[in-house]
Amino acid sequence: MKTNVLYYGDNLDILRGYIPEESIDLVYLDPPFNSNRDYNVIFKDESGRKSDAQLLAFEDTWHWGPSAEETYRYLTNTAYHGGRVPSALSSAMNAVRLALGTNQMTAYLVEMAVRLVELHRALRRSGSLYLHCDPTASHYLKLVLDAIFGPGCFQNEIIWRRTSGHTTTRKWPRIHDVLLFYAKDPDKHSFIAQKASASEGWLEREYRHEDKRGRYSLADLTAAGTRNGPSGQPWRGVDPAKVGAGRHWRYLPETLDQLDQDGRLYWPPKGQYPKLKQYLSDSSGATVGDIWADIAISRTSRERLGWDTQKPLALLERVIAASSKPGDIVLDPFCGCGTALVAAQKLGRRWIGIDVTYLSIAVMRARLRDAFGLEDVPVIGQPTEVEGARQLAQSPEGRYQFQWWALGLVDAKPLGGVEKKGSDRGIDGLITFTDKNNELQSVLVSVKSGTVNSGMVRDLKGTLEREKAAIGLFVTLEEPTKEMRLEADTAGIYHSELWNRDYPRIQLLSIRELLEEHRKPNLPPFVLPSFQQAERLRRSEEEQQRMFG
Repeated sequence: MKTNVLYYGDNLDILRGYIPEESIDLVYLDPPFNSNRDYNVIFKDESGRKSDAQLLAFEDTWHWGPSAEETYRYLTNTAYHGGRVPSALSSAMNAVRLALGTNQMTAYLVEMAVRLVELHRALRRSGSLYLHCDPTASHYLKLVLDAIFGPGCFQNEIIWRRTSGHTTTRKWPRIHDVLLFYAKDPDKHSFIAQKASASEGWLEREYRHEDKRGRYSLADLTAAGTRNGPSGQPWRGVDPAKVGAGRHWRYLPETLDQLDQDGRLYWPPKGQYPKLKQYLSDSSGATVGDIWADIAISRTSRERLGWDTQKPLALLERVIAASSKPGDIVLDPFCGCGTALVAAQKLGRRWIGIDVTYLSIAVMRARLRDAFGLEDVPVIGQPTEVEGARQLAQSPEGRYQFQWWALGLVDAKPLGGVEKKGSDRGIDGLITFTDKNNELQSVLVSVKSGTVNSGMVRDLKGTLEREKAAIGLFVTLEEPTKEMRLEADTAGIYHSELWNRDYPRIQLLSIRELLEEHRKPNLPPFVLPSFQQAERLRRSEEEQQRMFG
């Protein structure tokens, strides 16, 4: 099985076709769902709709249709799944449909359930799964996971405080997400407790005392239960058997003497027993519990890529450091902008990413290149020849998928940011570079998957003049005609003062030339990253030691 690769396509097909049984050490998934939609819409019966249950890029639209109905039959009928679906899950999905009806929520749960079955199959016995969701569907998803893994495999419901409070008028502001943590085998799964850096408020609360050595907290010197040996006998006039319901010393008398001699014991007022001083300087930080309020990503953070659902890198580093070891394989079947893959690469894990849009694939490749210098991350499932590109253009959502894929071939960013579909002012993509005096210049990209003519080249020329751009790229599935090339020649040249070189003002590139001849746009050097550049990252032993406390 290949690792450190990206797959383009429906993750259900890829899981079934490429990911072997018991081959993955850790799964993290953040499946999209439009939790901001009105509940009356989410739960409105859709049995009359003709559209399939589907996920389109950034629209989070799951609907009940023929595909959802077929998936439901697979999950609930042995004749379809042939024993590959746990009977508990079949019963659960039947109960969900009876309780909720056929609506967007049920479609979402059906499509998630069939994928979670495959993810469970792919996990090693020592593997773990983290499902990132929010309160809109977390309770339903826990029911699905309990039915697949078994209730005893549930480890934690982790609450991540993702934002500060904001004003609402009819309900409490929602400021948290949920991570559901399951182990395939609770007795074999890998887990390393993580340490968090302490906030000032926590320090004031936990380390309230201070002496010449610094801040310290107080810990009990006794443990529950009486003992007949030395640890159960009175020491310095204090009988542990008379403390509470009967206790004993945690340390032998000689150890207690040494601690007292070293000034490590706190003697309270008469009538109370001594306690152990635990100095902040000796602590490696607080052990992280199941409420994570110390990780966030601000709107002005350098880490942000303009991806609305982006999660903080520190969040994924914590998950991966806790539930995998260096060299393990991490799988993210809903990659988005690839934060899980970046965290895995940084921590020395192997990884596999899957996404259904070329927009995500392009962003992930750019991010891995910027962060680690990975120039040619393989993408399995993308067209490698013209006929495959033509099939992509003719597929459902083909116009946008082809457009995003073609922009990736020339390292261009979809205009308007990574979340917008379609073109804007006649432009589909943008590349920027710097010229003399660090002036920012623009390369406008137009992508065409249908019939093309010289008038489209004239339109691009006009757009260059209107936008005062330096260069225009015209990327086309069909071969440019002679008239189109003549029209491009009339646009003249762009002269780079910094490099003292001339570049064609309009450049025509066919998909055949890009794929078969490996042609690239003729642009000035020092092209700035097309996507907002990810911070350069590197792994170090020191970083990993900090992660493991």
